[in-house]
Amino acid sequence: MFETTIAGSLPKPFWLAEPNKLWPTWQASGEDLARAKRDATLLWLKEQEDAGIDIVSDGEMSRQHFVHGFLEAVEGIDFEHKVKMGIRDNRYEAMVPVVVGPIKLKGRVHQIEARVARAHTGRKLKITMPGPMTIVDTIADRFYSDKVKLALAFADLLNQEARALEKDGVDTIQFDEPAFNVYMDDVVKWGVTALERAARGLKCTTAVHICYGYGIKANIDWKESLGEEWRQYEKIFPALAKSKIKQVSLECIHSHVPPQLMALLKGKDVLVGVIDVASDKVETPAEVAATIRRALKYVPKNRLFPCTNCGMAPMQREIAIAKLKALGAGAALARKKYGKATTSKKRKPGKPRTSRRAGRSRPR
Repeated sequence: MFETTIAGSLPKPFWLAEPNKLWPTWQASGEDLARAKRDATLLWLKEQEDAGIDIVSDGEMSRQHFVHGFLEAVEGIDFEHKVKMGIRDNRYEAMVPVVVGPIKLKGRVHQIEARVARAHTGRKLKITMPGPMTIVDTIADRFYSDKVKLALAFADLLNQEARALEKDGVDTIQFDEPAFNVYMDDVVKWGVTALERAARGLKCTTAVHICYGYGIKANIDWKESLGEEWRQYEKIFPALAKSKIKQVSLECIHSHVPPQLMALLKGKDVLVGVIDVASDKVETPAEVAATIRRALKYVPKNRLFPCTNCGMAPMQREIAIAKLKALGAGAALARKKYGKATTSKKRKPGKPRTSRRAGRSRPR
């Protein structure tokens, strides 16, 4: 009950990339960079385990940006001649690559980090990728000339990589769709269809993360313009409730989202954001447990997963670690306060507890 997880990204160590930046520059290249990425992945696996996180992530240590980390593995995209483009409905401008031909994967995208993480943790493992609508909103197009057609083409590539990640032993594959909170009408018209296409055929747990953005100034300013109630979820949750996606990750703590909107996700696991990534103030375990208690009015206990509001990539490492510890401790407190004891099935003496994948013991 109340298994903890994170939205995906974590701060990159200073020896891997520029700290506290959303678009950091790598501090090494070639084999040195590859080793640094691996080391950073192992470091954050250990930090998550020590903090009591149940479903761990690679922290996106191998990606410079959560969208571009996928795009770099795609043919038909020109990174040499980036253009300035407004994204998230012109909330901010960014230099983005351009689609110039038919897109296809050059090969595997996240195989190395997934296999490294899988080999070094017995806990459930989650790997994140950008969703089709968010990709389309973060790239210029000079070939398809149709955003729906382009989104479906990217969905096919995402699905190709997702199926391979499942074979690598990944337990949860999450698609990040912050664009769902911006283009709500399009979400209903074609966004959920593209998302389901990206997840088709997967037997592992599938999730979609929909937040109000990283804790950067452009997003904070946008939130201040949304008024006393943020009701974007009200328009998109009914469509997601009907979808085949199993889990929905949302922003909760310190937001103006009416908590009753979570009830619109009946039948889904809800990853409730109990950690604020837009503030350096570290939550107390009691605050985390209180947020869980409020969510329990609308989400069944067995479907509530305490999570972070969004990724922590731009955050200071020490603060991120403290927030992870608060997440783990707060969920433990909530289990004690609101959980219901269950009787586990007895095992035969000497028989180890194993995961669903043969041959790998899962430590408790």
